[in-house]
Amino acid sequence: MMRSLYSGVSGMQNHQTRLDVIGNNVSNVNTTGFKRGRVNFQDMISQQLTGAAKPTEEVGGVNPKEVGLGMTVASIDTIFTQGNLQSTGVSTDIAIQGNGFFVLKNGQETFYTRAGTFGVDSEGTLVNPANGLRVQGWMAQEVNGEMVINTAGSTEDLIIPIGQKDSAKATTNVDFACNLNKNTQILEEGASDSDILKATWGTETKVYDSFGNEHMLSVSFTRVPGTNNQWQATVNVDAENAAETMTRVGLGTTDGVENTFVVTFDNFGRLQSVTDSAGNVTNENGQVSIQASFNVPGGNPDADGNPLRQTMNINLGTIGSIENTITQFAESSSTKAFYQDGYTMGYLDNFKIDASGIITGVYSNGTTRAIGQIAMASFTNQNGLEKAGDNTYVASNNSGLANIGTSGVAGKGSLLAGALEMSNVDLTEQMTDMIVTQRGFQANSKTIQTADTLLDTVLSLKR
Repeated sequence: MMRSLYSGVSGMQNHQTRLDVIGNNVSNVNTTGFKRGRVNFQDMISQQLTGAAKPTEEVGGVNPKEVGLGMTVASIDTIFTQGNLQSTGVSTDIAIQGNGFFVLKNGQETFYTRAGTFGVDSEGTLVNPANGLRVQGWMAQEVNGEMVINTAGSTEDLIIPIGQKDSAKATTNVDFACNLNKNTQILEEGASDSDILKATWGTETKVYDSFGNEHMLSVSFTRVPGTNNQWQATVNVDAENAAETMTRVGLGTTDGVENTFVVTFDNFGRLQSVTDSAGNVTNENGQVSIQASFNVPGGNPDADGNPLRQTMNINLGTIGSIENTITQFAESSSTKAFYQDGYTMGYLDNFKIDASGIITGVYSNGTTRAIGQIAMASFTNQNGLEKAGDNTYVASNNSGLANIGTSGVAGKGSLLAGALEMSNVDLTEQMTDMIVTQRGFQANSKTIQTADTLLDTVLSLKR
């Protein structure tokens, strides 16, 4: 009878533990990134009244007789199933779709979390604003003019420098493409100005000097008199001030040349060769670039008193190709500059985060630049993580070491900015478990009451 009393006590105690876990789940039904707990029971050691006996020639085998001594908690598991994603529209809110954790730092302490409610502090550091833990990742470094993120290095605090200046960049490349109409009028020697105008196709695009000043690059193409497939291009920067800017164009150099060059097409409408005003010709297969230079107003002259000149490449495409190259077909002229790489000074206005965790800065001058990338961690046994409060976890002896890398690699999920992962608690399931747990608790209490009644009967025998 004493065994039944203690079995009932163990049942009540452990069902209370289960109810505690259920209560914690219910209380966190709206907690961002929360993962529900689950209690598993197991029976305790049993007292053997008689052991087992094997069969003999006379009788068969006998099974053991054992009385259980109650139950205990086998495990309290954290269930890392995916929670629903809720759109918030906040650019610094990030949800993980799939496996993995964000990496946070407090000094030298490392924490892991599924809750991506982040923000930027007064120093531009990306943090969890609820506790100040700093989000870890890799900052971009400028290498040969390119922003490179070294994800093989150690993680560091991510800093988003809102308001940071982006220096002006002088135009170094202008790319031309499209078509010159084959049916454009062919000029004869001594053609009138009106005829020349009809046979000319012009285009303009903005370019920038090293100060960030805007200039207008104009290139006009005119059929060469007496030829079938040649066009002369005239290049000017700020044509209304052509005498001041003194634009010059040439193949490989702008010394000793004027501001014109000639393009020749083959009988298939493809670019065949380019000739500058000094007679230099390029007709080998490959990318063709004409170098252009002009005087930059307001620049300091050099030691010889020469004005500051800026050089850029006018890329005409590839000889023998029609893709992103000037061509000559019997279609309307549409030659234009579709790309130039200069810009004026700007400020970091905004930023965005993509599915791989790359933070891209958006500047007021229209440029974009990689700022950094958010790190993610995965574990061999994520159920072995220990809860550290504030929606965070820490590694334990049984979780394994953190595998830190980028999203989408080595089993890590993808990131979704402007959204949060909600709790994975299912209220219907929790309420059902609560009913079952309550009944288990009540049944165990009845075991104690019944055993008490039996003991009372035994004590009353001597009356």
